[in-house]
Order: sequence, then structure tokens, then C-alpha cells
Amino acid sequence: RERERERERRGEMADTGGESSGPSKVPEVTGLQTEVVTKRKRTMSYAAYIYKVLKQVHPDIGISQKAMSIVNSMIMDIFERIACEAGRLVRYNKGGVLTSREIQTAVRLLLPGELAKHAVSEGMKAVCKYNASGRGGDGQQNDKNEDDDEDDEDDDE
Repeated sequence: RERERERERRGEMADTGGESSGPSKVPEVTGLQTEVVTKRKRTMSYAAYIYKVLKQVHPDIGISQKAMSIVNSMIMDIFERIACEAGRLVRYNKGGVLTSREIQTAVRLLLPGELAKHAVSEGMKAVCKYNASGRGGDGQQNDKNEDDDEDDEDDDE
């Protein structure tokens, strides 16, 4: 009891509203007693998406948990490689923003032949669908400004 009061006085409990030293443990008040409940850390997984795609392609085939884990690891690895390569491309080109163009170039660099072509076409289709939905910027404003800059350069000559 004394230790708990001392911790509260120093602000080490999660009740302070800020971040505590132990983010995985949260005190839960039940009646007069205080229990410490540990929260599970969320892990990123593509299992639901893998399963949906599998059912689209082969509705009658299932996948074991071990196979799902292997495919999930492969996707996470490819994602990390593409993200790192795209980040490098942004730095090399001294651009401050990671765009679909860097992602596309990274995919072309990392994936072999026909697989890269299919990935690029699917990516372009997804970006077009997103832009058409009205949630994404359609990029027309930036293209228009670039065209105006080129016209200005022609006028200077």
C-alpha cells in the first residue's frame, strides 16, 4: 500500500493520463481492490487479406496456420524491402515526399520481370481507383503547375 502511494506521488501510475513507464500494464479498479491487467500488444498481420485473396482465387482450398505464417512473413519482408528502397530513392532524388512514383520504381527494382509488371499495373489500378473515389488528390493540380513552369521557361528564351 505504501509503495503504491509513493508511486502515485511520483506520477508513475497510468492514472496520470500521460505515458507511464510500463505501457503494457494498466490498473483496473474492481470494487475496493486494484488489479493490474496486462494488455496484449497488437501485431500486424495480413492473414485476413491473404485469406480473402485465397478465397477469391480458389474458393474450395484452405490454408494451414503454418502456411499462413510463412506467407505473412514473406509479405512483411517484401513490404519492408519496397519501403526501404523507396525511401532511398526519395533521398537520392532530394525529394521530401514519398509518392507512388518512388514506390513504382522500387517495385520495378526489387521484383523480377513479369511479376514487377503485374505488380505495377495492379498498383496503378489501385491508385486510380483511390483518386476516383474523391478521397485522394488526383494530382492534376501538381501536373498543371509543372506545365506552367515549363511554359515560363520557354518564354524566357
